[in-house]
Amino acid sequence: MSVSAAQGFRAAGATAGLKDSGASDVALVVNDGPRSAAAAVFTSNRVAAAPVRWSRRVLSDGAARAVVLNSGGANAATGAQGQADARASAEHVASRLGLDSQDVAVCSTGLIGERLDMPRLLTGIDAAVDGLAEEGGDDAARAIMTTDTVPKQAVSRAEGYVLGGMAKGAGMLAPGLATMLCVLTTDADLPADVLQACLREAVRTTFDRTDSDGCMSTNDTVLLLASGAADHTPEPDEFTHRLREVCADLARQLIADAEGARHEIAVRVVGAATEPAAEAVARAVTRSNLFKTAVFGQDPNWGRVISAVGTVPESVAAFDADALDVWFNGVRVCRAGGVGEPRDGVDLTGRQVQVVIDLHAGDAEATIWTNDLTHDYVHENSAYST
Repeated sequence: MSVSAAQGFRAAGATAGLKDSGASDVALVVNDGPRSAAAAVFTSNRVAAAPVRWSRRVLSDGAARAVVLNSGGANAATGAQGQADARASAEHVASRLGLDSQDVAVCSTGLIGERLDMPRLLTGIDAAVDGLAEEGGDDAARAIMTTDTVPKQAVSRAEGYVLGGMAKGAGMLAPGLATMLCVLTTDADLPADVLQACLREAVRTTFDRTDSDGCMSTNDTVLLLASGAADHTPEPDEFTHRLREVCADLARQLIADAEGARHEIAVRVVGAATEPAAEAVARAVTRSNLFKTAVFGQDPNWGRVISAVGTVPESVAAFDADALDVWFNGVRVCRAGGVGEPRDGVDLTGRQVQVVIDLHAGDAEATIWTNDLTHDYVHENSAYST
């Protein structure tokens, strides 16, 4: 019951018939208080979906009492009517729960460019309201799945308070932030400005460093709701640490369930002059389809790694190409920009792959998480809308 594990929260999942499969497709999370502080991070995609635009307005005052989520349709690129549909969803939730619609966030996920079936969605919202329960977190996590094969949930129990969360995402995972819907809840008592700062920092080193396929969605949303029901105010740094752990757990689950993935890959860049430089280099490697297909083929092709590293401008990351070292699963296959240990000593048969790149330019480091590029990924995304 992850998203409803903290005191003061109820959740539910229901079936509205938005999915052809007949699986559950509407989720609802409600903060019963006593506080209603909230924070959010949204997609930086300029083609933002109607639910994102609505929820940005809702979160502008740092408060939210509920969030309704649907799978089976993104409500993106749907014009003025899509905006009206997002508002109608919030208003329906509000009317059922006795809330102001401006305290109800909305999230949607699914195919872009098609309107939601509103009669079905509103009926599904009614069912979700009727099913609200403190044990409803698992049902909610299942209701937001699209191409996900498993629900993603996480809980952290700290001294004096609890953090929980759910997320969905298995494709279109790229930063700014990574493509997903994610709802985080806590019974800690913290003001909205502190929650926002903590969330932004936690997202920066977790979801923003989750890069499955370099494709950014129109619907990315991460919400953090605080009920204050535990009557405990943690130090911001300690809360951020706990929040980062929950976000990291969910982010790793997203990569583990990435569409068609056979390998989960951590690209760690060390010895960088700055953290942004390390991140830029790591991202250049994780964005390389040649690198990702090599890992799929269990080929520790370090040439593809250093060629990707070399695409990063010197103004972004300073390094000497003749000093680069590269390890695949602990084997230094590239030493000082040239041949290292034999690549046949690398075992890539397991699911976990770690690539370490040492720039020998400083003390900063960063890790980006990605996955391999497989036949199954191509098949699933070639047939997504059909």
